[in-house]
Amino acid sequence: MDSKEAIIEATITLINEKGESLNEITVREICKKANVGLGLVNYHFGNKDKLIELCVERMISGIVDHFHSIQEKTDRLAPFEKLDYLGNMTLTFLFDHYAISKISILSDLSSPEKNDNTHRTYKAYLPLVSACRPDWDKTVVKRKTCCLIAAMQQAFLRCEVILQTQGIDLSVQETRSAFHTQILHDILEI
Repeated sequence: MDSKEAIIEATITLINEKGESLNEITVREICKKANVGLGLVNYHFGNKDKLIELCVERMISGIVDHFHSIQEKTDRLAPFEKLDYLGNMTLTFLFDHYAISKISILSDLSSPEKNDNTHRTYKAYLPLVSACRPDWDKTVVKRKTCCLIAAMQQAFLRCEVILQTQGIDLSVQETRSAFHTQILHDILEI
């Protein structure tokens, strides 16, 4: 394995170990785990923050890919039930992996790219929204899918504000699920 990939793997391991405490990860710790010299982090990635951002994107990307395989397991569900189930699964992942999810979403919002994780999530949700509303044309489906993804990201990023302004505690699974279901009804108009 080359030094760049060793650094990435070591960083992902540390991210998984530290959880919410990403700021505690040091370059020295990364290099020790990867068994490489200290200067290689800056050489390959520019700085620790860029390295962590890359690793988070890779981790989230794996989850988005896994999402497609889970879709197949929900084939027996009606379209709305499937969208509700997968949306709740997505939100649960976001809240369970708060630090990496926040980095991923904020990175996609600040530097959008054609195949970033937000776009890949959008592409995964697009056929589900279409199946829920076969009466909508493609343009409406695309717009409503964007609205759904944005609403989910905002609910996650602004969960404290939602608690303060609406009294809805999205850190509680049942409350979050009911909130998500209502957003689906609002956006899908069903």
